[in-house]
Amino acid sequence: MKLIDGKKLSEEIYTQLKNEVALLKEERKKVPHLAAIIIGNNPASQTYVNAKIKACEQVGYESTLLQLDEKITEMELLKIIDEFNQNTSIDGFIVQLPLPKHIDENKVTQAIAPQKDVDGFHPVNLGRMLLNLPSYLPATPFGIMKMLAANNIETQGKHCVVVGRSHIVGSPMSVLLARNSSPGNCTVTLCHSKTDNLSYFTRQADIIILAIGKPYYLKRDMIKNGVVVIDVGINRVPSSTTKSGFKLAGDADFDDIADKCSFITPVPGGVGPMTIASLMQNTLLANRNELY
Repeated sequence: MKLIDGKKLSEEIYTQLKNEVALLKEERKKVPHLAAIIIGNNPASQTYVNAKIKACEQVGYESTLLQLDEKITEMELLKIIDEFNQNTSIDGFIVQLPLPKHIDENKVTQAIAPQKDVDGFHPVNLGRMLLNLPSYLPATPFGIMKMLAANNIETQGKHCVVVGRSHIVGSPMSVLLARNSSPGNCTVTLCHSKTDNLSYFTRQADIIILAIGKPYYLKRDMIKNGVVVIDVGINRVPSSTTKSGFKLAGDADFDDIADKCSFITPVPGGVGPMTIASLMQNTLLANRNELY
């Protein structure tokens, strides 16, 4: 079993990005600028956004964080998004999810200008991805593709089972792995919470991308020997051994399955750091205006 170290790979990407920023400064060109909008005081969202701002500091990007009250109206938020769209100093920005229930997530996603949509969620970017045209890839799938490539994991002709169909991870992941590219050329099965006898499919898989949001879901009897498991799940579970009273757990039961895997990602330290690193890469692309 080989551990896929997302933290180490993300640090290598940050070093590359830092060198890119140094060159931009040397040439007196604009440094990438990432902005983030967060609404309310969701602890998980705050943690994610802080990590993104910290990454900006690490590589030398400019960053802006706008914290808004959870009572903000949808119209007020859309006005702010339009201002960010028009602000030429901002190369890309994100609106941290989840949003308060009174705000339509689809409206917000579609309001972000595609050329500044570094999260890769806008229908234009998703459509361009589907057509295999240059686009901002959703950060988590982008990061997973980087992990597969960096670890020389063979994907061509392999059976990949994606568990979870969200537009953030599962659906774009299924498209990327089926494309005629490297990594890619997989035979892909997309499963989800309504799939009957899901373990029937996971036992056939050469590669499993797991993003179902259920801690310790994937067990030993659900996989075959030598499978590659990419665990996207980040779940808070109770713990008597931590000061906070909880710990992070993946969707896979790591201790139960690790010795049957050829490669596996840990939680934390696997996909999470690569998601942020990919967001940083998308921001550099936006700074260069390479896609639009």
